[in-house]
Amino acid sequence: MSTRKQNSHNSGCSATSRRNSKVICSCGNEAILRTVKNEPNVGTKFYRCPLWPDTQCKMFKPIEGSSVVEDLQFQLLEKDTTIMEMEMLLESKDERIKRLQLKNNILEEENRELRKGCCQFRITENKPPANEQNFKMPFIISLILFVIMYCLK
Repeated sequence: MSTRKQNSHNSGCSATSRRNSKVICSCGNEAILRTVKNEPNVGTKFYRCPLWPDTQCKMFKPIEGSSVVEDLQFQLLEKDTTIMEMEMLLESKDERIKRLQLKNNILEEENRELRKGCCQFRITENKPPANEQNFKMPFIISLILFVIMYCLK
């Protein structure tokens, strides 16, 4: 049996398609078995067009006195649908977690590269320029020569 659950905030019912139902609506589609979820007809089952409310099809067929076996089958189908929806939700969350972990790894690598670049920048900023180092030595030599020349006079 295949199941299809539709959430409708306005109708307050759940839907399940049964292959053994063979109820055909006026637009030619296999009708879906629905259960009323709101008062005053809670639990009432009926067949409705699978395209409703997006279609003009007015097919509505109430079910009179369903058997206990059918009720249990219907409940089992609803449980299976809920389980499948939860599994799909879990899979989508797992995929999102994997994508976020990959993005996190990429951002951590970029952070390491930026820190490395920042450290290299700090090192180069703390070193005196080559011109200053080259200027100090001749200045010291010329100062010594000046002092010697001054003393010799």
